[in-house]
Amino acid sequence: MNDALRSLLDLLDLERIEQDIFRGWSRASVVPRVFGGQVAAQALVAAGRTVPPDRPPHSLHAYFLRPGDPGAPIVYTVDRIRDGRSFTTRRVVAVQHGKPIFHLTASFHVVEEAALEHQQPMPAAPDPLELPTATELLPRHAERYLSPEVAERLLEARAAIDLRYVDEPPYATVGRPREPRSQVWFRTQGKLDDDCVIPRPLLDVCLVTYVSDMTLLDSILLAHGRGGWAVGDVVGASLDHAMWFHRPLRADEWLLYDQESPTSQSGRGLGQGRIFTAEGQLVVTVMQEGVVRVPR
Repeated sequence: MNDALRSLLDLLDLERIEQDIFRGWSRASVVPRVFGGQVAAQALVAAGRTVPPDRPPHSLHAYFLRPGDPGAPIVYTVDRIRDGRSFTTRRVVAVQHGKPIFHLTASFHVVEEAALEHQQPMPAAPDPLELPTATELLPRHAERYLSPEVAERLLEARAAIDLRYVDEPPYATVGRPREPRSQVWFRTQGKLDDDCVIPRPLLDVCLVTYVSDMTLLDSILLAHGRGGWAVGDVVGASLDHAMWFHRPLRADEWLLYDQESPTSQSGRGLGQGRIFTAEGQLVVTVMQEGVVRVPR
């Protein structure tokens, strides 16, 4: 486990300031606001800390309401909506400067034996160890970035996660529209301890929630030959985010994130993704809509 991953785990380890009220901080982001995946993961940690450990999350639905201030603490208030025999529901509101910036509803479910089970097959993808790391990939395209600091900021933001693109990312193919589909492999930079301050499997699910917001809107950019914020040819932000957790997973083992965009219109684009284990199990489904605009 490298220092960046330890720092990320510390970031997710929220301070409890009342029974159902927690406080968190932010880390450096590639844009001048709180990274959406961070606030979603922290909110899920807050919700999970009010639920029995034998009920892992099975879904979350969230809205990004305002840009977060990375220099100020975020207060997460948990509302215990329902505690049923099989399902538990929590609502979380994240507040900064007296205003809500994020809203999440999460549902937790006791583990049941599967009487009925099926899944879509895993798409073809190369071995992740054959693909370039971020350290190898990002400097290759430095001439396209808005400034020399962009690659450094991207590397810093992803230092805790080993994320490898199967095909070239949007900033590498500016001006060349292609199929609105993207694949990345990812895992944490090092093994996770079973005695972490956030118990597993909640920790694994929260880390995958964190990563899920990193690349999901890439496929929208690919459809139009746009490079994204790194090259300055679009502006955008996440609007809402939904995830369904189907099967157990480990965030420190390779996961394939298969992503595509079925539509973009009216300054908004939709991204959808499926996350598979290296053995081919479908473990997570993700949907997100975001603002994607061409700068004037």
